[in-house]
Amino acid sequence: MKPTSCERMGRDNDQKKDKKKRKRSHENEKSVEKVVANEEKKVPTQQKKQQQGQQGNEKVPTQQQKQNQKQGNCNQSKKKKSQEVYPFGNYRNYYGYRISNDTDEDPRLKVLKKVWFEGKDCLDIGCNSGIMTIHIAKKFGCRSILGVDIDSSRIEDAHWHLRKFVRMQNSAKSSEKEPSSKSAHGAHGSMEQSTSLSNGETKEDSPETKDLSQIVSFQKENFVLTRNLDENRYDTILCLSVTKWIHLNWGDDGLITLFSKIWRLLQPVTISYLNQVPIIYFSYLQLTVGFAFQGGIFIMEPQPWKSYENNRRVSETTAMNYRKIVLRPDRFQEILLDKIGFRTVEDLTSSLSGASKGFDRQILAFQK
Repeated sequence: MKPTSCERMGRDNDQKKDKKKRKRSHENEKSVEKVVANEEKKVPTQQKKQQQGQQGNEKVPTQQQKQNQKQGNCNQSKKKKSQEVYPFGNYRNYYGYRISNDTDEDPRLKVLKKVWFEGKDCLDIGCNSGIMTIHIAKKFGCRSILGVDIDSSRIEDAHWHLRKFVRMQNSAKSSEKEPSSKSAHGAHGSMEQSTSLSNGETKEDSPETKDLSQIVSFQKENFVLTRNLDENRYDTILCLSVTKWIHLNWGDDGLITLFSKIWRLLQPVTISYLNQVPIIYFSYLQLTVGFAFQGGIFIMEPQPWKSYENNRRVSETTAMNYRKIVLRPDRFQEILLDKIGFRTVEDLTSSLSGASKGFDRQILAFQK
C-alpha cells in the first residue's frame, strides 16, 4: 500500500527534527572544544602571572644583608684556616710566633757560639721557612749550611726568604761601593784577591765575601727515613724544637734513629796539639804535650712533656704513639751521653732571654 499524504508529511517532519537535533549536538561539541581550547590558553598565562607575582614578592637584598653575607663567607674561610692541622709541626709563619715584637732577631742566636759555625759545614734539621738557617749563616759566617724540612711548602718559603736576603745583601753591597773603587783596586787589588787566607781559601772564596745563595741551601727531606744525607759530614747540626714532632710521629724508635743518625753525620773526634806543658814530677822536670779532643757539635732544643700533651691529638698516629712513649724529654740528656756516645754537654738556657711566652725552652750543646 502506498503511504498517504498525511503519512508522508509526518515522515518529513520527523526527518527535519532529526536534522535539527544533529545540528544542535554538532554545534554543542564545537562550543565545548572552544571552551577547552580557551581554558588551555589561559593556564600558561596564569602561570606566568603567578611567577611574576612570586618574583615581585621576592625582596631585593639590602646593603646590610650583603655585608652580612660577606662576613659569613669570611668567617667560613677563617674557620677553614683554624681547622688546618700541622702533624709535623710544619706551621706557616712559625717565626712570627717565636719572635716577639720587642726583639729584632731570634733570641736563640744570642746563646750560640761563633766558633761552632764560622768556616764550618752545618745542618739544620726541621728548618721550616729557613729564617733561622739564613740568620745563622749571615751572623756566624758558615762555610755552608743545609736546611731540611719534611714539608715542601716550607722549603718553598725558605727559598723565597733566601732570595729576599740575597737581594738585600746585594743592594747593601752596591750602596757601599764608592765611585772611585775601580781606580783604587788595580793590580794591587787583583793580587789581594789571589792571596791565600790562613784557612787555605782565597779572599774571594771566603764566607765573608760569598753570596748567601752560595752558602745556604734547602731541600725537602724526612730526616728519620732518608738515606740521601748518609755520605755527608757536618761540623755542627741543629735540631731546634723538632724532637717532639719526630717523637710523636715515629715513637721512641724514631727518636733513637734521629739521635743515632746525627751522631753518624757529625765530624769524628780529632786530636789537636795545644802546647808543651812543664810538669814537675819528684825532682825531675818533665815536658808533656797537651792535646784537645774535638768532635762535631749537636745543638738541641727539646720541647717539654707538657707540649706533647697539647699536641697529641693532631693525628691518629700522634695519639697512638703518645700513649706508647717511654723515653720522655727529661731522659734525652742521659740517652745522648750514655747510650749514643756524646762526650760532654753544655746547657745554654741560663743566658737565653727575650723568648716569647711558651718558647723559653732548654737549649743544650753536645760535643762528640
